[in-house]
Amino acid sequence: MVWGFLHVVLALLLAPLLLGLINRIKAVFAGRRGKPLLQLYFDLYKLLRKGAVYSHTTTWVFRAGPVVTLAGLGVGLGFVPLVGWGACVAFPGDLILMAYLLGLGRCMTVWAALDTGSPFEGMGASREVLFAALAEPALLLTLAALGALTGQMSLEAIYQSIHLSGTAPMVLPLVAATLMIVLLTENARIPVDDPNTHLELTMIHEVMILDHSGPDLALIQYGAALKLWIFSALLVGVLLPVRTGLVLLDGLLGLCAIAVVAMAVGVVESIMARLRLLHVPQLLSIGLVLSLISLLLVMR
Repeated sequence: MVWGFLHVVLALLLAPLLLGLINRIKAVFAGRRGKPLLQLYFDLYKLLRKGAVYSHTTTWVFRAGPVVTLAGLGVGLGFVPLVGWGACVAFPGDLILMAYLLGLGRCMTVWAALDTGSPFEGMGASREVLFAALAEPALLLTLAALGALTGQMSLEAIYQSIHLSGTAPMVLPLVAATLMIVLLTENARIPVDDPNTHLELTMIHEVMILDHSGPDLALIQYGAALKLWIFSALLVGVLLPVRTGLVLLDGLLGLCAIAVVAMAVGVVESIMARLRLLHVPQLLSIGLVLSLISLLLVMR
């Protein structure tokens, strides 16, 4: 539990650094100097010092959206283990609760977007819900496959019980591929969404937060960094199932692996173009099929 608490503290401190790594990798591929690694920290500090502007058409739902979303991500982070460190909180079935907390954050963001009465934000909300209908089952089936593979019902126990034996060498690559697809989708990254676009007709996540400003926007951006950390930690636990026996070394390897995942996201965004909106469900369907195959391989 002590190491799990340390993981939560490090995640809260270092999560914005992941987006800085992604931007630096993209800058290297584009031949630019790029933004500083700590740019998001500067942006959060600047936004927290500003005041928020609220439309007279919005209600308490709009103001509660960023707070509830960040709170759900913070609680969900406590269930996610790091390599060799375990989780801050663990109990049978916590993987279901973690998935529901992530879904709660999405629902609050969608409700806040709809609360503005803006047709553009409503359009982005409808797209978000459509893609979530495919991404969430893929995530749940993936967690179910890992649970069936290890015979455990807790995220901490699952990731501590993963070994390269039996059907694991066949299942883990499929699980990792599914988690990577879900990571790109849940974090609104290319090829699913472009976080840097300014074309309202093509935006998904960014169009839902157009009316947020000041501290509310800071909470949303910080929550996005935490969500990236959560999915990166889940992916790293599958890619690094081997333990050295040294707790500090395992934790250091886990942190480095999370940084590598962020850099991999930057590489993907640099070498791929954004998919057309009609093709995004096809990509998510691939992840759903891979997760189903991994579950069938374990249960055969």
